[in-house]
Amino acid sequence: MIALKNPRVVSISLALLLLAANPVLAQGLDQASAEALAQALRLLQEPALRNPAIAKDPQARAIDQQIRSMAGSEQLVQEFYGLAAEIMTELTQNSGGDVKKMSEALERGKADPAAFAAMLSPRTLERLRELSVKMSDQRR
Repeated sequence: MIALKNPRVVSISLALLLLAANPVLAQGLDQASAEALAQALRLLQEPALRNPAIAKDPQARAIDQQIRSMAGSEQLVQEFYGLAAEIMTELTQNSGGDVKKMSEALERGKADPAAFAAMLSPRTLERLRELSVKMSDQRR
């Protein structure tokens, strides 16, 4: 079992990934899909792109507010979004770019966040643990 100091980090990450992945999951990873994935990753990593996109989507605003509430600082918010981009990249690689497998993994992750986290590379899992600890410590 994976021990996370703040299991909500995984749950919120999954919600964020579902939103960010919508353009990718709507199609296969052909050239257009690869471009959609690259755009989703840029949105996650770059606040100047991410913030206007969040402002346009009520669901994204709600998730962003949860992230900000858990993070407690802009630095941790940025770390969270960077980690979400890394997880999205791994999800794409682990599924071989199979959109159906990606979608199924995200759906399973909603029911069992720890099992989803166990699918991550050791490096990403360690980053998730570290971020979980930082967010928990920030809230004290």
